[in-house]
Amino acid sequence: MSCLKQTYEINKSDALLITDIQKDFLPGGALPVSGGDEIIPALNWYARFFESAKGYVFASRDWHPANHVSFKAQGGLWPLHCVQNTKGANFSPDLILPGDTGVISKAMDPKKEGYSVFDGTLFADELRIRGVKRLFVGGLATDYCVVNTVIDSRKLGYDTVVLMDATMGINVKPDDVDKAIQAMLKAGAQQATMVDFSDAVEKLTTAQDAPDAMEEESSERAAVKKKSRMRPKGSSKRVRTEK
Repeated sequence: MSCLKQTYEINKSDALLITDIQKDFLPGGALPVSGGDEIIPALNWYARFFESAKGYVFASRDWHPANHVSFKAQGGLWPLHCVQNTKGANFSPDLILPGDTGVISKAMDPKKEGYSVFDGTLFADELRIRGVKRLFVGGLATDYCVVNTVIDSRKLGYDTVVLMDATMGINVKPDDVDKAIQAMLKAGAQQATMVDFSDAVEKLTTAQDAPDAMEEESSERAAVKKKSRMRPKGSSKRVRTEK
């Protein structure tokens, strides 16, 4: 029996969510994910892909008050990070987002942890207004914000696809990432990498820009294949302010 490989065609009912690519979560930041910067080329590729295919692009960010419950000073697990209006809360300068990217700020209630992008935000409303039916998720970190977001997305009825070559985990415990992946699959999420998408971006690239775009895409694909960390067990930036 043959098995046909899934190929994703992107349209106006699809959205890409780039989760928490902020300075504090990257090497040199207050709460770095080891190798977290290695997925940025893949995320840039996906952002360009979705923009060209007329899908929607969103980027989430932790936007904590200084007295947030998750911080060690308040009895939480984590060091001070991604505090509102600090440099550490800024998106990485290497992350290239389309000009109409929707920015979703989360975890702003000082008394409540908020890993999921749906928790305490208007993200579900934003998706509903735009008629989104399917959500593709990448970013940081696999075993915290990504897994919680994906599970909530499935609970809300969205077809949900985890971008395996554009996600990285913390692994506080050695099997945390594997457990997160299994939890997402159990919730009904699908998995995909760049090779599971059509070549619509290349077709939409103008003849003048094609050589540079194809060279950049080729290098991004090579980098992602080499450094992909989310695997199943034997896995000029401008952003729109949030409404």
